[in-house]
Amino acid sequence: MFERIAATAVARRRLILLATLLFCVLAAAFGGKVSSRLSAGGYDVPSSESTAAATALADTFHTGELNLVLLVHTPAGPNDPATARKGLDLTAALAKEPGVQQVVSYWSLGDPASLRGAAKDSALVMAHINGDEDQVATSLNALRPHYRNGFEGLTLQFGGRAEAYKELTDQTQKDLTLAETLILPLTLLALIFVFRGVIAALLPLALGIIAIMGTLAVLRVLVSFTSVSVFAMNLTTALGLGLGIDYSLFVVSRYREELHRGSGVEQAIAVSLRTAGRTVLFSSLTVLLSLSALLIFPVYFLRSFAYAGIPVVAFAALAALVVLPALLAVLGHRIDTWSVAKRRTSSVEQGFWHRLATLVMRRPVPMGLAAAAILLLLGAPFLGIKYSLADERGLPVTAQAHQVHDILAADYSAREFEPMLVVARGIGDPARDQATITAYAQRLSLLPNVARVDALAGSFSHGRQSALPTPQSQRFATADATWLSVVPSVDAYSDAGQQLVTTVRALPHPFPVLVGGEAAAGKDTLTALGDRLPYALLIIAVSTFVLLFLLTGSVVMPLKALALNTLSLSASFGAMVWVFQEGHLRTYLGHFTATGTIVATNPIMMFCVAFGLSMDYEVFLLSRIKEEHDADADNVRAVARGLERTGALVTAAAGLLALVFVSFLTSGVSYMKMLGFGLALAVLADATLVRGVLVPAFMRLAGPLNWWAPAPLARLHRRLGLREGLVAHPPTAAAAPQDADAVSTSLPI
Repeated sequence: MFERIAATAVARRRLILLATLLFCVLAAAFGGKVSSRLSAGGYDVPSSESTAAATALADTFHTGELNLVLLVHTPAGPNDPATARKGLDLTAALAKEPGVQQVVSYWSLGDPASLRGAAKDSALVMAHINGDEDQVATSLNALRPHYRNGFEGLTLQFGGRAEAYKELTDQTQKDLTLAETLILPLTLLALIFVFRGVIAALLPLALGIIAIMGTLAVLRVLVSFTSVSVFAMNLTTALGLGLGIDYSLFVVSRYREELHRGSGVEQAIAVSLRTAGRTVLFSSLTVLLSLSALLIFPVYFLRSFAYAGIPVVAFAALAALVVLPALLAVLGHRIDTWSVAKRRTSSVEQGFWHRLATLVMRRPVPMGLAAAAILLLLGAPFLGIKYSLADERGLPVTAQAHQVHDILAADYSAREFEPMLVVARGIGDPARDQATITAYAQRLSLLPNVARVDALAGSFSHGRQSALPTPQSQRFATADATWLSVVPSVDAYSDAGQQLVTTVRALPHPFPVLVGGEAAAGKDTLTALGDRLPYALLIIAVSTFVLLFLLTGSVVMPLKALALNTLSLSASFGAMVWVFQEGHLRTYLGHFTATGTIVATNPIMMFCVAFGLSMDYEVFLLSRIKEEHDADADNVRAVARGLERTGALVTAAAGLLALVFVSFLTSGVSYMKMLGFGLALAVLADATLVRGVLVPAFMRLAGPLNWWAPAPLARLHRRLGLREGLVAHPPTAAAAPQDADAVSTSLPI
């Protein structure tokens, strides 16, 4: 198959390149503005109780979560007559804005102390903006300019989930522009250093651009059918460039090696595709399957990374197997044009990676234990991880939503903007059943960490009625339904806030209820993620095992790969907790707010992405070791020679990919910093400690067992196994005689 692809790429090179150029132009035109259609949320579970409660509130009561908070600064005090009049006018004006269905404020609710700052210099106006996340964003963008300069002399700050999502979208677009501006020239310089030539260095960027443009077009189609997170753009850019670098390194290095052995251009392309090209195909399958595990999660934030990751991997692999050979056919020997350093040739036994592997295999137990201890030490903080979901604190401290969140947390006694919403439908006429509603509201108000309960019958605190019903109370009832607002005194994502959800749901109800609100939605999301996580891990483990078995014919090698990759990922997870949960290194990584928790979606996403990339390098290394083993080399020699032939490539690829991920540290969003930091560390740990120390140590100890499989599976592999390997290619007649063990490389590593 690969010979036919190579022959076609050479014969039709101009047609392929012209078609590729046309594809990129059309894809850019079609998908170039997809970012304006992406969403900032994606954490709610569609089938959850909290979502059902939100739907019931919207359909029955035409209201919902108070997702917009206006912090009104009142130097004269909120009870100043002039300020009070303006506050009521502001409440009425906001209620008339399109898309706004419910507005309550300190002044409209009768001056409750919980809606006034402790310093008595601010008060709250809260509203529900109707619709899904995109509709909320549209309504907010329309009304916000009306209050940009305050209202009748009152100074306003915008907060709440609606404002946070708006600022998150704006910040992400700024971050992406900045990252692309920085990373493209830096990556090009690094590629020139690695490839030792300008022309060769441009090829990975070409592959990356093809993958990115193709993925943008796919995302443009997907947003017509489903919601896609705005953060899918970050993964598209990072993986597009990263995999373009990885795959071009594998193919171009092999191609240059063949040319310097004396092969003709067409033959060099054929050998490169048959060997490195086969590795690219197999590696892309491992990355694709790891990313596909994200589709099992019910929140579209995580699914969006699969929506972006799967096509970017597919386009990068397709470009490496079809477009890159056509480019090489056009360039021919000119690929070394504008080279900046001479190539060096050395015996395979004299290389750094061969010497390292030999050193490790002389003392496999102490060397392996030392490397494992380092990874476990780095991973230890992960044992203390605490999960939450993203909130306003993930934004820069200069963001209004972040500032409002901090003021509310410090200066307000209750979480008025995070009420728990208890919805009951089909109960008969609530007006005739006020005694039952009153008794239920009283029981709710007695629960720990409940500041107040608002209902049709009035307001209740500590088991007693604290306020009589007002005209505003009528919003809690329709002809056959009612709802209650349970205002907590603790943060929604704190342990106490999450326990309160469980307590409210377990409380005996006089009628069937649905419990919603931010705390309930957070609990439902965390529960759903935990329930689906084992299945995602199983998908990754089984698919990886099967693919590596087809490659190696061994059941030991896949198990080794799963264990060592998990060990290397534990180091990045531990570092992530130490830095972002506990707040270390903020001065060096760009200032961010340490919340004492980790956004629960980040470890899941990191595992799927980093595991796939780690397997990418595992495939490349194992294919070369297996080739040496199949050529009658003993176990020790096969490992040392295989590592020498791939170590520089894997390390260079990992370094370049880490550089791409490090660009995420420029983001103003803390959990994107976390993702970039964690992925960069995972890739580097895998390419150094794991590939350089743990793999040779394990394979030395396992000896002949490395390639063992039960007889039935061995027979299956002989029938279905993939005959992979970078097979030795003898010099052609025109080539100068070379030592068969000589390695020619342009890599500086």
